[in-house]
Amino acid sequence: MWGRHYWGGGRRPSGGAGGGAEVGGVVVMFAWLSSQERHVRAYVELYAALGWACLVCHSEFLTLFFPDKAAMLADRVLAELVKELKVRPVPVVFASFSGGPKGCTYKVLQLIERRCEGQLSLDEYQLVRDCLCGQMYDSSPVDFVSDLGTRFLLHPSVLKMSQPPRILSWMTRGIASGLDTLFIGKFEAQRAEYWDTLYSSVHVGPILILCSEDDELAPCSIVQKFGRRLLELGGDVNLVKWQSSPHVGELFVPSYVPNGTSFQ
Repeated sequence: MWGRHYWGGGRRPSGGAGGGAEVGGVVVMFAWLSSQERHVRAYVELYAALGWACLVCHSEFLTLFFPDKAAMLADRVLAELVKELKVRPVPVVFASFSGGPKGCTYKVLQLIERRCEGQLSLDEYQLVRDCLCGQMYDSSPVDFVSDLGTRFLLHPSVLKMSQPPRILSWMTRGIASGLDTLFIGKFEAQRAEYWDTLYSSVHVGPILILCSEDDELAPCSIVQKFGRRLLELGGDVNLVKWQSSPHVGELFVPSYVPNGTSFQ
């Protein structure tokens, strides 16, 4: 209900459990809302080709509204990561896609920065911090507004179909309307906490940000504002912008050549 995690392709950094040879590092992939294993397979294969294992986290719609549940999911992801890092410490990179930062990433950052309580020991959180060497944002971060989950769940790029079924649209909008009523007084506080957490991770770099000018779900203006603020805070940031690219599809634009601009 709240999300799940697994090692992409069964490949672990220690090489155990059918993981094959030892790897050079771990990409912790915070996938977009309601994504499935088949949707992220191309990314897992890309990281594997570069010699990195991939710990995939799929967060669900309701984690946007229940921070405590997002924290529980984040703690489970960190616990799985720590098990491997205790065997063999390797470089770790956080890769966040679309709504993934709100679904889980920001709670992971809070836990390792000791800004909220978790189930692991301080030494275990410190181990992750010591191994963490960079971040990547693809079509993210997006602003946290009340209709965020609805827009993601009904968008063609997320559903992988041109038009959502009418009954799904009705159900999703009905659930979102009820949640809006229930959480109307909490959105601004959660939104402020979310952005503050992402900005506070500026020291975890370098940070690569990928975005597109025609992305409806992750407006380029918001993503660029995020990147510029990180630069102002002293971050090592590289933002790459395409003129036209699918949502969460920048890495697979032909030849991986942006038509837009970049700043460092």
